[in-house]
Amino acid sequence: MNPRPMRIAFMGSPDFAVPALRALHASGHEIAAVYCQPARPAGRGHALRRCAVHVEADRLGLTVCTPARLRGVPAEWDGFAALDLDAAVVAAYGLILPKPMLDAPRRGCLNIHASLLPRWRGAAPIHAAILAGDRATGITIMRMDAGLDTGPMLLREAVPITPTTTTATLHDTLAEIGARLILTALATQPEAVPQPAEGATYAAKLSRDDGRIDWTRDATSIERQVRAFDPWPGTFTTLDGAARDAAVLKVLGAVVAEGDGTPGTVLDDALLIACGHGALRLTRLQLAGRSALDAAVFLRGHKVPLGTRLGP
Repeated sequence: MNPRPMRIAFMGSPDFAVPALRALHASGHEIAAVYCQPARPAGRGHALRRCAVHVEADRLGLTVCTPARLRGVPAEWDGFAALDLDAAVVAAYGLILPKPMLDAPRRGCLNIHASLLPRWRGAAPIHAAILAGDRATGITIMRMDAGLDTGPMLLREAVPITPTTTTATLHDTLAEIGARLILTALATQPEAVPQPAEGATYAAKLSRDDGRIDWTRDATSIERQVRAFDPWPGTFTTLDGAARDAAVLKVLGAVVAEGDGTPGTVLDDALLIACGHGALRLTRLQLAGRSALDAAVFLRGHKVPLGTRLGP
């Protein structure tokens, strides 16, 4: 597939980018440097933890660069240009590349983006596609320009979103497709096709609070939220049980069901919860600091009487 190995830089940080790094390394391309986010404090002891790409690059014996920022730092631009690259491959790096860096590689900077552009530009395209009820998403290989995911498209491949798809499962599928497509893009130099002017949408960066359930929304939307925010930021509510303080309850699984009542109210003894329209049956839950449990097992140890209110 690849008649001439290229000299490239790889730029990525999270788990999503690791399959592409492995594929590029295994294919014989010369990886001059790997750029990723700096190690950050994590865990109870706040010890510095390297990102997933950094860990993999160290395992492969590759040179790693971890600049804290690139904008307004000409020394970083000059160092990047000095690598004398054929191309740079970018996958969820986390920093915006200034124009001098975009222009430095001979074939430009190629981005592995987890949506079918122009649908879901931005930081959280996998979550957004499930949350919106899209029937499909995919991978786009694009040549980067100065805009936010606005560059011309080189390759696209679609993946269906089923009623059971979660971000966790879709993430892994798309990561493997991205690894395969970037090898094809480097080997075949496909024609660059401008993105359509219409149909662009944006997936904003998520925070933990985005996972809070608003029971006044319809049951279908909340069920999508549960799948879209698995595993992060998670979907949660509060459980106000008898004679106990309100506790954060993480909802790991749910199905839409028939029911009607004040939003957030428990309607039966099997965790059927009223929503703004329809109802949601919770199937898997987790209290903070406890193990995840199927609903039937959870209810054996935690009484949730009819009429209990969840929320806000």
